[in-house]
Amino acid sequence: MKYVVLTFLCLIAVIAYVQRVGVNSAKQPVTRDLRLDTEQFGALGSAFLIGYALTQVPSGWLADRWGSRRALALYAVLWSGLTGIFGLMHDFWSATALWFAMGMAQAGVFPCAAKAIGAWLPDTQKAMASGLLGSSTMLGTALASTLTATMLSKAAWSWQFIYVVYALAGILWTIAFVLIVPERGPASSTNAPPMTATDWRRMFTCESMWLICGQQFFRAAGMIFFINWFPTFLQEARLQSELSAGLRTSWVSGGALVGGVCGGFFSDWLLRRTGRRRLSRQGIAIVGLSIGACLVIQAHFVADIDLATAIFTAAAFTASFGGVSGYTVTIEFGGPRIGTVFAMMNMCGNIGAAISAYVAGALVQRAGNWNLALFMFATVFVVDAVCWALLNPQGPLFDDEASRAA
Repeated sequence: MKYVVLTFLCLIAVIAYVQRVGVNSAKQPVTRDLRLDTEQFGALGSAFLIGYALTQVPSGWLADRWGSRRALALYAVLWSGLTGIFGLMHDFWSATALWFAMGMAQAGVFPCAAKAIGAWLPDTQKAMASGLLGSSTMLGTALASTLTATMLSKAAWSWQFIYVVYALAGILWTIAFVLIVPERGPASSTNAPPMTATDWRRMFTCESMWLICGQQFFRAAGMIFFINWFPTFLQEARLQSELSAGLRTSWVSGGALVGGVCGGFFSDWLLRRTGRRRLSRQGIAIVGLSIGACLVIQAHFVADIDLATAIFTAAAFTASFGGVSGYTVTIEFGGPRIGTVFAMMNMCGNIGAAISAYVAGALVQRAGNWNLALFMFATVFVVDAVCWALLNPQGPLFDDEASRAA
């Protein structure tokens, strides 16, 4: 059953990202219909990320209290319903409010998934599961760009109808998930005890917790280039068509997907081989993110679009290869309150992504090119590697085993 659960978790991550980032490959019709400029389009993505960040901790706390199965089903229905009505929005403010609400509803997907991984998978498979989960977001990104661009250009579907289709996928997943996946353990043992004042104080004053949050802040700030901005970058900086940009984005997303899977399996193999968590978790993060930063800079100076795409794909691969440690270390660090700890980490990541998404759009709007934005993304990857070099958590933050939630 653990592999069935993992399959469902990966599938909802794919669906969530298709719903979330498909709009980036529909930038031209969306901005035309809603009368948005590039900076406002960037703000639209930031609104999602701000809503997503603000409700991370409440959604993780609810996952700890209810168990991940019930909480995740509720969240999936809410955000899919909001996805379906996106096409009814008529201007910048209504679209921004809708994306803010979608972000709030989608905030619980990864705290719930992390909690389920902590409950269903042994320590020597947690990195593998984390890698598959993280890579599923990039599969969703690749599918979103390819499907959206294809349906717009070849099927001639409106972006409004495409988002209704994307919403139905989330509803169908929820029905199957509730019918097939059981609770993990008896009801009396699936809910974590309430967080006390001492627990909150321990979390907010722990140096390792700050560094875990810091690495996610900068990792997400860098990866948002591949997730939100890459199709637009190709169209505006490399003069690619909408369809070409969508297809090339799928290659880069595929590189990130394979990188996350390989990083997860390699991290677990290295842990089994050496028994050294710092080497198998933090070590691969430092190397992967540092190489990713160098490759982003290198790609900037390559004129040939095919070679540049290959280098960007390699950058996404190495950043995801090392980035898988973010989920793994947080799951190991969270103890019986994985949902809350993971949510705190993920909240910081989405704050970083929101800031980065807006700043990138503003830099492009004001400078008239992508030079400064690309250097910004490379820089945050380097800072992320520094956070990993400093991070060395010793044992779980909460070591009481009063409960383990599904």
